Amino acid sequence: MLYLHHTGRVFRYLFPRLIWKKEVHEKIIYLTFDDGPIPEITEFVLEQLAKYNARATFFCVGDNIRKHPHIFERLLAEKHSIGNHTFNHFDGWKIEHQTYLQNIQKCEDIIQSFDPNPDLPYKKRLFRPPYGRLRRVQANHLLSHYHLIMWDVLSGDFDKELEPEICLRKSIQHTDKGSIIVFHDSIKAARNMIYTLPRYLEFFARKGFRFEGL
Repeated sequence: MLYLHHTGRVFRYLFPRLIWKKEVHEKIIYLTFDDGPIPEITEFVLEQLAKYNARATFFCVGDNIRKHPHIFERLLAEKHSIGNHTFNHFDGWKIEHQTYLQNIQKCEDIIQSFDPNPDLPYKKRLFRPPYGRLRRVQANHLLSHYHLIMWDVLSGDFDKELEPEICLRKSIQHTDKGSIIVFHDSIKAARNMIYTLPRYLEFFARKGFRFEGL
């Protein structure tokens, strides 16, 4: 499977309106999790985060929120940030523009149904495109409504050919101050994520880093 564990400066230069990394001087890492909420998998993540008083951002698939509202409510109760990941995990390169936007709005509607203050004027929302795939016309439309969140570290936990030890090593190797790292709270990624996440948290906590939501 071909992908980059680290998306460097060239991506930030080519797509400057997308958020790849945060420019901070403190030891902060921005943990993100895509594709949940999923029973047991997301609950495992929350248990690990709680050990380090860590906050994260969960880019949720709307249909999973629909199926597992109690887990989504736990994300909110534990003060994690929430992002939109479409309702059906659509690939923006393969879906007609209007259908894609409608699917994002469908996800937004279900997120807002849990939100006591959905219309606050200062509250710009978070979106991450599934697979990181987004056409320019889609991005141009979404930028007026969302912060488009990408990443500079891709753990590769979804890659079934990647050994868990390598997943951990690559994740640690490419993380720096202000990094936005992608994990997945999904069944497909469970083996690598369950191995990597606790060790990743322990490694950086010992180095004095803290973990925050976006």
